Amino acid sequence: TTPSNPTTDSAQKRTWSLVQPSATSLRTSNPIRNIIQSIDTSDVNPEKSLIPLSIGDPTVFGNLKVDESMNDALIENIQSQKFNGYQNSCGMESSRKAIARKFCGKDFSWENVFVCSGCSGALDIAMAALLSVGENILIPKPGFSLYQTLANSKGLEVKYYNLLPEKQWEADLEQMESLIDEKTRAILVNNPSNPCGSVYTKQHLKDIVKLAEKYCLPIIADEIYGEITFGDSTFFPMHEISETVPILSVGGLAKQYLVPGWRVGWIILHDRQDIFKKVDMTGAIFRLTTLIVGANSLVQSVIPHILEKTPLQFYTNLNKTLAENANYCYERISKIPGLRPIKPQGAMYVMVKVKVNGNIADDVQFTQKLLKEQSVFVLPGKCFGADNFFRIVFCPPKETLEIALDRMEEFCNKHFVESQ
Repeated sequence: TTPSNPTTDSAQKRTWSLVQPSATSLRTSNPIRNIIQSIDTSDVNPEKSLIPLSIGDPTVFGNLKVDESMNDALIENIQSQKFNGYQNSCGMESSRKAIARKFCGKDFSWENVFVCSGCSGALDIAMAALLSVGENILIPKPGFSLYQTLANSKGLEVKYYNLLPEKQWEADLEQMESLIDEKTRAILVNNPSNPCGSVYTKQHLKDIVKLAEKYCLPIIADEIYGEITFGDSTFFPMHEISETVPILSVGGLAKQYLVPGWRVGWIILHDRQDIFKKVDMTGAIFRLTTLIVGANSLVQSVIPHILEKTPLQFYTNLNKTLAENANYCYERISKIPGLRPIKPQGAMYVMVKVKVNGNIADDVQFTQKLLKEQSVFVLPGKCFGADNFFRIVFCPPKETLEIALDRMEEFCNKHFVESQ
């Protein structure tokens, strides 16, 4: 008899049913996409043009423009033909040094800076560096939905700490502490906040750091909106607050410089007590940067120019425009029946509480009906873990916001006043 061939026998038993989506892909899901799919975005009032106040992209309406010097620097570097190749996966030395100088001072080691593919790419690497499958991370609720997406994709457990609207969206520290267990490995803090538009006081940040120190938990500080603050609010970088707790500060060009499509962000490793150094966390982050062989070379090449030569007037004008829009939205919405805004202090967003009744069951139905009747699109709070709230992006021109809020007022008069 012919001896059996194990390889042939195995091949005969195989079928194409073995081809399946990976476990990682099946774990990966964005809550915003799931909720938005339940809303028919084509069902709008044909007599009114669509006004999207839903997308956190400051470029949508074209009124907020990049400083021309940034475009000139990029064009010059394109034409030089010097930045078309691969760079170090951690980023160009010149860019890392510029980031270190801008955010940490001239004495900070640039080797603790890692350039990434957008702030979302930086968050991805930060989580992957600190947590393993089955461990958990504390993230804010309401919070940016990508945090959950990234964590779930990696097989991490997410635990949500509550932000309190009655306290200007400060974290509920007692509830946060109750979430910590033997598998908790990090706390993620977003300041200024998307979606809340809040900016934490120095004391509140100290209280968070104190809790992190008590349980030996590093902090991932998402500070992409760092310098976008209004009125009396002041942004305090987390690394300036912490003397002991190691911090992975995450930022990027997207919001402050109005270029979300340029896809460059960064991680800055702060480690005053050498806690990260003892376990070679820089090595861990380096290895993770090699997965995509580094961020966009051309955009990296203009980071020194952007951070060090962008005129002061650009920053002043941007914050002035956003502050005026924030105040206008807050004051107008405060007078609309059925709605209660929480005053924004920074970023590009205002969260608004909806009074539910027989006509409006929840925030998702509010969003769908507002879109259908008035062609104004806002994101329901459910996208961020905030039931019966919705988020407005206040980047559009003032005249567009006026039209949108006029329509919103007409809608609320119908559903909250005339229906009573």
